Amino acid sequence: CSFLCDALATASQALVADGIGREDAESVRTVSQTVFSWGLALGLSLSAILWVGTESNFLTDFFTADEGTRLELTKLLTIVILAQPLNSFVFAADGVLQGAEEFPYQAKSMALSVLTAFAVFSALEYTPLLGASDGDTLVHVWLGLIALQSMRALTSFVKLIEKQGPIDLLGLGKQAS
Repeated sequence: CSFLCDALATASQALVADGIGREDAESVRTVSQTVFSWGLALGLSLSAILWVGTESNFLTDFFTADEGTRLELTKLLTIVILAQPLNSFVFAADGVLQGAEEFPYQAKSMALSVLTAFAVFSALEYTPLLGASDGDTLVHVWLGLIALQSMRALTSFVKLIEKQGPIDLLGLGKQAS
């Protein structure tokens, strides 16, 4: 799944960099909006494919015949299915922001995202009220990954809509001029 999202990110990186190099803000905005539209379609499609594979038992049967393992795998597949649109947005945002050479911002937002993921995992794993007694460490790890991607999405979105930023996804900076 991530290879498909990576391909989208790579294309957006080149197209955004080209638009910025030509000082064509409208092109940058249009490319970015198109990339996010395709990213949403890709994320929803991947979720649908994984859902069909899970509901038909194809994915669980493919990995194992052990009922205990199948049960645990189903829990994880549910999380993976729900995460696909989020992951697609994050990968697309990475490409757009890298095309705009926003590397320092991405590094800082990744640090914040890692701290968020660690906090969520720690709370789930070690706080009795949040599930520490359920023994579902693998699920907690995956929920920590969702927290990581959620914070990456939030911090990317903030940069993408910044009026004075290189992307100005909503075109708000143009209206203020």
